Amino acid sequence: QVQLVESGGGLVQAGGSLRLSCAASERTFSRYAVGWFRQAPGKDREYVSAITWSDLNTYYSTYYSDSVQGRFTISRDNAKNTVYLQMNSLKPEDTAVYYCAADISASPYYLPAIMAEYDSWGQGTQVTVSS
Repeated sequence: QVQLVESGGGLVQAGGSLRLSCAASERTFSRYAVGWFRQAPGKDREYVSAITWSDLNTYYSTYYSDSVQGRFTISRDNAKNTVYLQMNSLKPEDTAVYYCAADISASPYYLPAIMAEYDSWGQGTQVTVSS
């Protein structure tokens, strides 16, 4: 497993933006698929976005749920062992605790399809969007 630390959450008005970060201490983080999930009170954890790793550090595949497609952008900076989730045009329904997770056994260019494929999780960061 790998230790993950999320940051960047906070309170923002509807229409605003936040950028979440998921940082790891291990350099091998660049060889893991990474996903973002969120969980609102009383709701199931939702798979929001994911990014593959690349053995050439060039092309990455990405995934977005329908609820965030066009508003959120996932990216990674392997030199900083960090994956980002840029969240624009935020809505009150985006309010949740956001978690990042890593699939340490994923092959390059593979997008994990379900939550169970992820084996390392961060502690979460709260995002609150006011109307």
